[in-house]
Parts: sequence; structure tokens; C-alpha cells
Amino acid sequence: MKRIILEVLLVLGLAGAGYFGWTQRAGYEALQPQVTELTEKVDESTKALETAEEELAKVQEALKAAQPATAELSAVKAGFENGDVLKDLEGLYAKQKNLSAERQLGLALVRMLTKGSEDPATVEALQKTLDQVDWKNKQKVICAAQNALAAAGKEVKVLAECFVPPAKPADDKKAKDEKAEEPGKDEKAGDKHAHAPHWDYEGAMGPDNWGKEFPTCAKGQSQAPLNIKGPFAKALYKLAPDYKPGPLTIVNNGHTIQVTVPPGSKLRVDSKPYDLVQFHFHRPSEEQLDGKPMDMVIHFVHKNDAGELVVLGVLIKAGNENPGIKTLWTHAPAKEGPPVSPSGVVFNPANLLPRELDYFSYEGSLTTPPCTEKVRFFILKSTVNMSPAQISDFPFKMNARPVQPLNKRVIESN
Repeated sequence: MKRIILEVLLVLGLAGAGYFGWTQRAGYEALQPQVTELTEKVDESTKALETAEEELAKVQEALKAAQPATAELSAVKAGFENGDVLKDLEGLYAKQKNLSAERQLGLALVRMLTKGSEDPATVEALQKTLDQVDWKNKQKVICAAQNALAAAGKEVKVLAECFVPPAKPADDKKAKDEKAEEPGKDEKAGDKHAHAPHWDYEGAMGPDNWGKEFPTCAKGQSQAPLNIKGPFAKALYKLAPDYKPGPLTIVNNGHTIQVTVPPGSKLRVDSKPYDLVQFHFHRPSEEQLDGKPMDMVIHFVHKNDAGELVVLGVLIKAGNENPGIKTLWTHAPAKEGPPVSPSGVVFNPANLLPRELDYFSYEGSLTTPPCTEKVRFFILKSTVNMSPAQISDFPFKMNARPVQPLNKRVIESN
């Protein structure tokens, strides 16, 4: 009897142990997915921490590299704090009727160093710089003024070309190697934002709204283009184009087709030389004759050593095919992008001029933002032909600013 009782107890004990083991295993298996998930999260957190530590090390190196420049700026600012330099500079420039954009910018930056970015006169001086600068040829001045306004906490759209990227450690070999491996990736062409227009010819960014970002476009009293109609004053200027053949560089900049001209081509106005910088196209013509535009116009933009601008306008009408335009259209990009310089292609801007150089003339402005004034226009009376197909092949269906008020100006004619 005792033996039977012992055997029963033994069986019950073994059964209990088995049940306990089974329940423990089942519990472990139920917890296993949670344990695995927690382990993965710990691994991810560890990697994220390592990445953050690497980024922190890079930032610390960049800050260390920036310390000398910061010390230099602090020393320069301390030197201007008493205001004597600003006072002397204002007194010197007060004697000049018109300051160049560079001097206007210099005065504004000295004021910023002396008075700080909260000074209203500082902001006004910077904005005046942007208002008067030639945006086609003074990018460094533009960038300096825009970045200064941004530093002053003002809302300003800084051009992509003016953006200053964060400094990288000098020994960042990986970044250099990666850049070297991408020779086809042009920073300007590859980034669509770099070409994002701040203005357009229609819609919310059309000519009626240019003045919101570019005050001169709305407030200027000598704006271009004009409706050319009499009575005319007698013009006495003598024009002498001296254009030379050179390698072709052509670009679709999102607003027009433009050809950049290499040094050597000039326009002499009363023997005063102006370098031909570039020429571009508008459709229809921006200038009107007795209220009517022509099919297109070419604007040849010239500049002298003093920064004065002269535009020679050649009106275009539909007719025979133009051999010079055929060469340009063959290589002109259909879409916005970087400049194209086709190998072995030489072009002479003189091929686009008529034989006769009689003209209308007036004091105007750039016909695109920022609408800078004091630009002398000469619009030739003789036209050149382009075939209807060539006119149609121009990738912009309309890129002409409307005519502007004459505002008591006198149009001259020779």
C-alpha cells in the first residue's frame, strides 16, 4: 500500500514538473518577439548615437575653423564702434551726386558695423544698393547686400547663387572624392532652385507685380520700353558698331535666349567705346512703333568702364530665313539650363545688324528686373528678317515687358 502511494506521488510530481516546464517555455516563446524588437531598437539607438557623435565632431571642427574669422570680424567691428570712420565716409560721399553700387554697399556695411543691423538707415542703404545695382553684371554686390539684409533679420529672397554653404572640415576627403566623381553635375544647372524665377512675364510674378520685389520697376520715372512716336527731337549721336567674330556661348536662362559675347566687340557712341557684353531676344518686340510691336527684337547690351549701359535694339519682321539666326537656333537650348559652347562654332554679332544705322533714341532702363535706370537706348529704324518658322522656333511665345509711361521724356531721331 505504501509503495502504491509513493508511486502515485512520484507520478504527480513528474506531472507537475512537466506542466511547470511547459508553462515556462510557453511564456518565454510569447516574450521572444518583444525581446527581439527591443534588441533591434537598442541597436538602432546605438547607431543613431554614433551618427550624432560624428556630426557633432564635424560641427565642432567647423566651429573651430570659423573662430579666426569670427575673431577678425569682432576686431573690425570694435574698430568702427566709435563712429569716426562712418562720419568721415558719409562726409566724403556727401560730395558725390551719385554713388556707385559698390560704394553704396560699402557705406551700408560700415554703417552696419557701427550702428548694428537694427539701424533703419542701415537697412535702407542696403535696399538702395539692390535697387540701383546692375543685376546682370554685379552678382558679388548683390550677394553681399542680400546676405547682409538676411543677417539683419529682414525678409529678402536670397538668390541661389548667393547662398553661402556651411563650412566643411578641410580634411573632409570623402566629400572631395565624391565631388570629384561627379564631373557632370553642375551646381547651377543641376539645382532647379538656382534657376527658379523671381519674376515672370505673366501671372502672379508678371510685370504688374515686379514692383513688389523690385521697387524701381514700379516707381522709376525713366522705364523702358517705350511706344516710339513723334514728335521727335533731333539726335546728334554717331553710332559705329565694331563687332568681331568669336566662339559661340548661348544659354536659355528661363526668360530668353542669350548669347554671351567674348571681349573685343564694341559700339562707339560719338567715339566713346562701349563693350558688347551680350545680346538677347524678345517676342514680340518690346518697343512699339506708333502703338504696334514688331514680331521680335534683339537687344545688344553694351557697357563702358564707368559702368554706363547702352542698348542697341534691332527690330525683326517676318520674311526670309536669316542665316545668322539659323546658326544660333541650331545650338540654342530648348529648355532652361547651363550655357552651351559648341566646339568649333564661331559667330559674329555683326551678322544680325541691318546696313543702315538710322535710329530712335531715349533714356530708359533695363526692361527686366530690377529695372535699373540710366540706360541709353538706340532702336534702329531698319529691320532685319526672320522666317516665320524661325520666329515660331523661338522657345518663348511671349517675353516682352509692356510699354512704359513716357513721363516727359523726349524721344530723339536722327
